[in-house]
Amino acid sequence: MSNAFVHIELNSTDVDKSKAFYGKLFEWTLEDTKMGEKGDLDYTMIKVGKGTGGGMMKQLMPNAGSAWVPYVEVSDIKASTKKAQSLGAKVMKDVTEITDRGWLSIIVDPAGAMLGLWQTKG
Repeated sequence: MSNAFVHIELNSTDVDKSKAFYGKLFEWTLEDTKMGEKGDLDYTMIKVGKGTGGGMMKQLMPNAGSAWVPYVEVSDIKASTKKAQSLGAKVMKDVTEITDRGWLSIIVDPAGAMLGLWQTKG
C-alpha cells in the first residue's frame, strides 16, 4: 500500500497526564527523548509492539487543545505539500527537517481535518 500511515502523534496540553493515562490504558512502552533542531524539545516515543507507533509532545500551537495527528509517508514532501495546498488544504506547518530522521509538514484538509505528511531520510 502506498502512502501508509507511519506515525501517530499526540500534541498534548498536559504530557504527564497523557503519559499516565495512555501508559496504563494500553500498556504502551513510553520512552522520553529529545528532538528539535537543537535537541531542546521533550518528546516521548510510543512503542506499541505490533503496528504503527507514535509519539507525544507538548502542544505548541497557542490556544489549541490536545489533539492526535496521524502522519502519512510520502516520497517527496515538498511536492506533496504543494499538491495538498493546490487541492484546497491549508498548510499549518511547512516542510521542516527533523534532525537526522526526515521531514514533516502539517496540513488541514478542506473539511478541517489535520494530517501530517512525512518523508523519511535515506
